[in-house]
Amino acid sequence: MRDNKTILIVEDEADARHYFEMVVRCLGYPAAIAADGEEALACLDANRSISLVLMDLLMPRRDGLETLREMRNTGRNQPVIVLSGAATTNNVVQAIKAGATNFLAKPISHDDLRMAIRGALKDEAPVGQSAIEDHPASDSEVCFLESWMGKSTQAAWRRVAASDVPLLIEGETGSGKEVLARRIHANSPRAHKPFLKLNCAALPGELVESELFGYERGAFTGAFTSKPGKFELAQGGTILLDEIGDMDVRLQAKLLHVLQDRECERLGGKDRIPLDVRVMAATHCDLPQAIGDGRFRADLYYRLNVVGIRVPALRERKADIHAAAEFFLRKHGAGAPPAGLLSPALRQAMLEYEWPGNLRELENMMRRLLVIQEPEELTRQLLSVGIHRTPAAAAPGEGSLPDGVIRFQPAGAASSVGFPILEKVNEAKRKAETEAILRALDASRWNRKQAAKILRIDYKALLYKMRKLEIDQPAGGLRTAAGGA
Repeated sequence: MRDNKTILIVEDEADARHYFEMVVRCLGYPAAIAADGEEALACLDANRSISLVLMDLLMPRRDGLETLREMRNTGRNQPVIVLSGAATTNNVVQAIKAGATNFLAKPISHDDLRMAIRGALKDEAPVGQSAIEDHPASDSEVCFLESWMGKSTQAAWRRVAASDVPLLIEGETGSGKEVLARRIHANSPRAHKPFLKLNCAALPGELVESELFGYERGAFTGAFTSKPGKFELAQGGTILLDEIGDMDVRLQAKLLHVLQDRECERLGGKDRIPLDVRVMAATHCDLPQAIGDGRFRADLYYRLNVVGIRVPALRERKADIHAAAEFFLRKHGAGAPPAGLLSPALRQAMLEYEWPGNLRELENMMRRLLVIQEPEELTRQLLSVGIHRTPAAAAPGEGSLPDGVIRFQPAGAASSVGFPILEKVNEAKRKAETEAILRALDASRWNRKQAAKILRIDYKALLYKMRKLEIDQPAGGLRTAAGGA
């Protein structure tokens, strides 16, 4: 962090202010915030470490030009980069005459802002600062992810990175859970040690066990040599258990003991191996629901969920879709994307689409756009009814795509948004669960522990379901639930 060079961001629009702050912090600078010219001047008086000002032109109370002139008239000589959506010739000329160092027209890409900041500060990348300015593409990817998470989640993961507690990351398929896990590891005291990942859904339970804990020679057919597991190989570092919700229940018990005892033993072995490994877990599943269904151990859930972070879906961050699309076009297009690929109609269609595959789906769509060079075709597909169906559900000739063409609904996407049939199924399931719980509660005279036994689920899982389904104990013994059951 370049603690001696603070950048002041003066912007009245909250979304733009958040984006500029995110870029500044990704570049390693502290950021100060002001919502208008009056706050900016007060901040400059109070903070002597401000080395650069990023300032909007049109603001309430005191606009950018007036603020800039006041700065120069009072002897403040910090470089000022003016940022404005009103990039007329007259505004550019007036800003430069008033003392602006540079003028950038909105919308502003991460790379353009990065280059302007470095040019204004005549700065060099600090020693050891990898992947920020020497590799802007990977840094941009991280910055986009942080933007989608929001400021509160960013602050949370920075605090989590400094600790050593287990972490549970939840989010839909393709939303960037692994990128976040790697980011936390890279900013933790364990950054110089290994980061290893195991996808619990990609292998059978027996293979997951041998991959995690290793095995001794002769432990099973084909074990011709001994092999350390990922827990051993990650000593001093971090292990990410991806898709933990799909782990076999029997293996969950062994993992729980490893987390509790901080030691393990190889398959076929007798020696206990002490472990110094931080455990992160990621899942797209509803784990409390899985606990209620008997597919996941409640004690393991509470052991893993010391701290939980949810990565929001792309449809929850629609303001960032266009910026992400431009990044993926640059990433796969070897530089600046061809002009006109993101037509106004396509941009609007992208905002209306629900993105069940999240970032991964958006990236694949941008790769296809670079190949076919037909934004009109993608616009039609995004707006069509068939684009919201899985390939298996789409009838031939009704929105389905030919073989070999990238489909927008990836396998395993876990969102039901835009799928009316699934929404009806979910509603029916909700009503059935509500009715079953109310019957058990009535039978036990609203003794919740007894009701949990009747339902054969964990007591805490019952409490969670009651909160989720908004089931409250009624006055006078009458049944009640938000769903009307």
